[in-house]
Formats: sequence, C-alpha cells, structure tokens
Amino acid sequence: MALLALLSTLLALSAVRAEDPYLFFTWNVTYGTIAPLGVPQQAILINGQFPGPNINSTTNNNIVLNVFNNLDEPFLLTWNGIQQRKNSWQDGMPGTNCPIPPGTNYTYHFQVKDQIGSFFYFPSLGMHRAAGGFGGLRINSRLLIPVPFDDPADDYTVLIGDWYTKSHKVLAGILDAGRSIGNPAGVLMNGLSDDPPLFTMEAGKTYRYRICNVGLKLSLNFRIQGHLMKLVEMDGSHTVQNDYESLDVHVGQCLSVLVTANQEPKDYYMVASTRFTKYMRTATGVARYAGSKVPPSPELPAGPVGWAWSFNQWRSFRWNLTASAARPNPQGSYHYGSINITRTIKLASSVGLVNGKRRFGLNGVSHVDSPTPLKLAEYYGISGKVFKYDSIGDEPPASGASITVAPNVLNATYRDYIEIILENPERSIQCYHLDGYSFFAAGMGHGKWTPASRRTYNLLDAVSRHTIQVYPRSWSAIMLTFDNAGMWSLRSELWERHYLGQQLYVSVVSPARSLRDEYNMPDNTLLCGDVVGLPKPPSYV
Repeated sequence: MALLALLSTLLALSAVRAEDPYLFFTWNVTYGTIAPLGVPQQAILINGQFPGPNINSTTNNNIVLNVFNNLDEPFLLTWNGIQQRKNSWQDGMPGTNCPIPPGTNYTYHFQVKDQIGSFFYFPSLGMHRAAGGFGGLRINSRLLIPVPFDDPADDYTVLIGDWYTKSHKVLAGILDAGRSIGNPAGVLMNGLSDDPPLFTMEAGKTYRYRICNVGLKLSLNFRIQGHLMKLVEMDGSHTVQNDYESLDVHVGQCLSVLVTANQEPKDYYMVASTRFTKYMRTATGVARYAGSKVPPSPELPAGPVGWAWSFNQWRSFRWNLTASAARPNPQGSYHYGSINITRTIKLASSVGLVNGKRRFGLNGVSHVDSPTPLKLAEYYGISGKVFKYDSIGDEPPASGASITVAPNVLNATYRDYIEIILENPERSIQCYHLDGYSFFAAGMGHGKWTPASRRTYNLLDAVSRHTIQVYPRSWSAIMLTFDNAGMWSLRSELWERHYLGQQLYVSVVSPARSLRDEYNMPDNTLLCGDVVGLPKPPSYV
C-alpha cells in the first residue's frame, strides 16, 4: 500500500510539472487624455498606457488576465489571431461574450495552444478600437522547437494604424446617424505620430521587428530608411525569407521582419504611410544606432504607388514548408492543396440604405448584435429565440438586392474542408478576419470569381494566416478545415464597415458535444439577455 501511495504521489507531481506554464496579468481599463496629433482627446488606457501593455508569451502558455472595467460603459477585449482552441468562450466578441459592466471585472483564461508569431488585442465593442485599448501579443517558440533564423539581438513591437481625433462616442454617433466617419486625421506608430527614438540597435547586430496594423480603415506601407527587411513570419506562420525595401500591411495583419544594423551608425526613420488614397498620411519613428547623435536624413524613402505593386508583393509571399511552427513537424507536412473541397461559400459585400441610414452587408444581410450573445443562446438551447441559422445562402443575391438587418449566422459542419470566396465589387480595398482559425490564402484575382479561377490557386505553399485583403473589384479565396468547435466571428477589419454590419458568425458544432471537441462554459461566464435566470445546461463529458 505504501508503494502504491508513493507511486500515486509521484504521478501527481509529474502531472503538475507537466502542466504548461501560467502567465498572470491584472489590467485596469480607464479613460485618459492624450494628444498624439496635437489635439487633446479622450482615450482608453490599460494600466495607464497607450498603447496597452505587450503580452510576451510562449507556445502553450496559459494566460490568466483579470480586466477591471473603470469606464462608464461596457467593455470587451478580443485577441486578434489567437485561435482559442475549443474555447470560443474567451474570444471576446459580442457574439460570444457578455460585456464587462462598468465598475466590475472579468478574468479571461485561455491557452495560446499550438501557435507562434505576432498578434495583437483590441477592444471589440462599438467604436472603442478608435480610442485605443490595443496592444501587442507575441507567442515565442518553445526552446526545443527550431526556429528558421538565429535569435535576434532584441525583439521590437511596432503598432501602426490610422487615427481619428474625434472620440469613439462621437464616431459612433456619426455612424448611428447614417453618415460616414470620413478620412482619418493621421497615422500613429506606437501611439505617436512623429520622431521620438523608439528603438535602439547596435551596429552589426540583427533585430526582429513585429509590425501590426491596428488601425480602423487604411492599409499602410512600412519601411526603414536605408535598411532592407527580411520577412520571416506573418500572422503566425513562418515564411520564405525574402528581402523587401517596404511592405504593405493591411488592417488587422501582423508580420515579422529581421533588420540588420549594417549602415552608418546614426539615426534612421521608420515610416508608415497610407496606401490607395488620394491623400497622404504619414507617421515616423526613429531607429537609433547606439551612441548616435546624428539625426536622420529629412528625406523619407518614397512609398510604392498603385494596386498592382501590392498584388505582386502578395504573390511573393510563400509558406516556409521546411520550418517548424509550434510543433516539431514541418509546416509543409500539412498538404492543404490535396484535400477535397466539401463546400464553397461566396460572400459578396454590399452597401445601401436601410430606413434612410447607411448599412454594409454580406450576401444581403447586415449583421446586428443581439442582447444575448449568439454562443450563449446556442449553448442554452434558445438560439431560435435570438437568431436564425443560415439567413444567407452560399451564393450572393443578385446585384442591387435590398439589405436585411438581422443577426447573421452561418452553420458549418464540423471538420468540413470549406472554400470561402470573398468578393469585393467596390472601388476601395477591404480586409477580412476569421476568429478561431488560420486559413490558406490560396488565390486572388481581378473581377468576379468563377470555378475556372481555381486554376490560378497556389495549392502548395500559400501562407496560413488569419486576415486577408481583397483588392477593389476583385476576389480572394481562402481554404480551411472547420475543426475548432465554437461560435466564430468572420468580419470586416475596416471598423466602420464592421460597426454597420459587414460581419457574420460561423457556428461550428461537434456532433459528439464532448470535452474532446469543446470546453464547457466557464463558471465565471458573464450572463446577460435571455439566458439570465435559466438553469445551466448539462456539462460536456
């Protein structure tokens, strides 16, 4: 008996030691006054910071983050690109979570399971994203997993994005009145618009820069005066390592580059400037060589012009088939191009007036959030009271069809391999993001997609990512297996469009309804809407 007890104790200890590490954070969300473009304005701060704190994690870490909402309105955070495997309860979108009421707190608990790379978080309610509350989130590779480049001397996060000087409440009021919020007032780089020294480099050493477009509307081009950038990762995937003088970063996307300090030791401008606009907005920051007292040259490197340049750059991006990602097996061991497509969904954007006010839609439906989050309604078995599944078809309606305002929820069969065509009939660029997954950005083209367009797909080494741009009057094709049970946001990352309905949710339900496929609703889940007072459903086993 004593031996059995000893063995049981050793097994228990080994199980404790084997558990993945925990990272604990306490965040206080408050208003504060900032003036990055010279105009004092109200912003959303996290622990007094704008942008918010960086989360520095490693594959499979458990993140426990206690958020205290000290605003005068509800608040939510979402984790752009974090897949939340089996755990859409932590996704932080209005379709999955009840908001954190003012004066209260909520603890997020999620695992960055089987992921590496560069991501960010941001507030998901209303127009909060226009007020800040965003920050970087990096997932480092585990020590035993080889990385396809040497360790950099340092690792820097660069958050770029367009910026409005109107408050988030004013912007929301403009949209609620049926008008456009217009053009941004400027561009920010790590919360600033001009030239403070942001980073220091020592001559001869190589540095990693993680660049994320956290803005609301505009694609940006990023470049560093006098330096080439070696692309090594985007949206959580290692890429073939090509050198670039500049890179287009579309809204919601992140990428990593290696920069070697091999120039004359002085200061150099980093530049983020707007793309595809008739006007130019630019932010600069300084990368300083250690000990430099020489200011940067006032002549900024010119940015690219036109759509064709950007499209051709996208075609140069390739998945690194031999590199390991979060697991030791090479990325290329997953042969996505040889899987049979089960279903094709074509989603076309549209814009129109509903009751005299501007709305955006997908396949003729403009999404509106329900007081009861869709995930909760589904879990409690009252979805029919809150929303209707498949309110849109797999084909867009005829051009000119009216727009219906309603919760927009698509059913996807668990583990089906689905092709999604994103069509943009408009004259401006669009960007789409899918929570819970990475997809293969297999193809792009001008005009309307047809089955013959598949002949142009990259079925070997398209980059696996979570956000994709769709150029004007063009299409983009993505492919993925819906193997992550939950309720997941597929949305426009252009927040004016998102706010006015260009989004939907994908419901992926495992027929087994077991813990093997999806976690139970956490005990600390906030309840709201029609589920308040209802008995909790039976737990999965």
